[in-house]
Amino acid sequence: MKIALPALAFVGALAAAAPAGAFSLDDVTARARALADKPYAPPASNLPPVFAQMQFADYIKIQPRLDAVEWKDQGTPYRLGFYHQGMHFSTPVKISEIVGKGVQEIRYEPSRFDFGDLKLDKAATNKLGYAGFRVLYPLNRADKLDEVMSVLGASYFRVIGKGQVYGLSARGLAIDTGLPVAEEFPAFREFWIERPTGQGKVLVFYALMDSKRATGAYRFELIPGEDSVLKVQARVFMRGPVTKLGIAPLTSMFLFGPNQMRDANNFRPALHDSNGLSIHTGDGEWLWRPLNNPKHLATSTFQVNNPRGFGLMQRGREFSAFEDLKDRYDLRPSAWIEPQGDWGKGHVELVEIPTPDETNDNIVAFWTPDQLPPKGQPIKADYTMHWTLDERGAFSKDLAWVKQTLRSAGEITQANLIRHLDGSLGFVIDFEGGALASLPADAPVRASFSVSDNAEVIENILQPNPVTRGYRVTLRIKVKDPKKVVEMREALVVGDKALSETWSYQLPPDSMPTK
Repeated sequence: MKIALPALAFVGALAAAAPAGAFSLDDVTARARALADKPYAPPASNLPPVFAQMQFADYIKIQPRLDAVEWKDQGTPYRLGFYHQGMHFSTPVKISEIVGKGVQEIRYEPSRFDFGDLKLDKAATNKLGYAGFRVLYPLNRADKLDEVMSVLGASYFRVIGKGQVYGLSARGLAIDTGLPVAEEFPAFREFWIERPTGQGKVLVFYALMDSKRATGAYRFELIPGEDSVLKVQARVFMRGPVTKLGIAPLTSMFLFGPNQMRDANNFRPALHDSNGLSIHTGDGEWLWRPLNNPKHLATSTFQVNNPRGFGLMQRGREFSAFEDLKDRYDLRPSAWIEPQGDWGKGHVELVEIPTPDETNDNIVAFWTPDQLPPKGQPIKADYTMHWTLDERGAFSKDLAWVKQTLRSAGEITQANLIRHLDGSLGFVIDFEGGALASLPADAPVRASFSVSDNAEVIENILQPNPVTRGYRVTLRIKVKDPKKVVEMREALVVGDKALSETWSYQLPPDSMPTK
């Protein structure tokens, strides 16, 4: 992250009337800067008990009426719907529309919503507002609107492309994630959305973020498609010191998969929104870290200067990998973040949190700069997000990648050919793609590997995989202290040339099977 940035021009707080010129990121940046100079004022809840005590099953009954969505008569393929306040969405967010050089608030109207069979006193909605918004667009069929983006809660948002269903989420900012102190959740307090014109595919909106220790100005540019693209420009001002700041955070769920013993009572082979963290470093190396659902909080850091990209990915998305017709984990997108410009020195961090079920987002990944600028100087972070089912398309065409990681109890074959568990742990890593399929049979491919001091390598066997036209590595280790972590790395090389990305696996403490 560049930290020696010139201060952005101060253009003053926005007045109630429309600005003299076209609304821009500079206007929101001025607000964020001014807000950072003031003491934090947490918003007060305005929810009556009937909404504050609402359960999720009742909250989702409140749906936008399609005959009352914004822009239905504007000749644009976009429609704008809203989320109603309720449950923990206890404070309203202000949403305004930008038309030309004018800005006008879209005021809350209960008539925009269908409340289903909920028995509500109409007076209970008099002083309420919107909790967020949703973007509708004919993504899969020209005659049908699909929800392509959801913006709801703190600074969370989700996006999907063609044929996708909602999975992982993104956030505007993360503060003190994965630390033994309470995490802070900055929130988008106000939005300005440009009314689309004609049949244009691009939707632009702005957001003002506020929290106890940071404020921020954001510009978003949404381009729905086969892979939906979201371009983000962020300007963050620090209001107070933080221990850890996460830029471009992604939040996902991993319960179990082939690399971690599955639930014997669950018919699904895997259950996750993402199964790995992919990183493209500034010096060109590609890393793949399979995810875990650890028994204890786990944090992994990857020192990466000027990252070229990182993301939480869903690799191996064949339906047979999940066998779930209801939740369709095979259709949940990967999110790949492509930084724009020089982000400087820092690291990508992965936080894995124990979870007993799939209702909790227990995976967070983000970029952390090594240094933060002084108060009053903005952190500038521009990046492009790709929401995709084509993980290979975001990866190097010249390198092999890790298609899957399988884990089992280690075994030896006895003289009588009966397999015997010997207390070791086995991993099968399948590499495929890139140049592997075209290598000559006598190519001197080898598996370059390293294992941390807490494990002994029993075997590390490389063999061609004729089914995938790739290579399979069988790694077997004996853990010395099950209460401590084990780090492992594998990559395919010929001489000094890398043929694959680097498989970087962490075996968390207490991961050994119990008898």
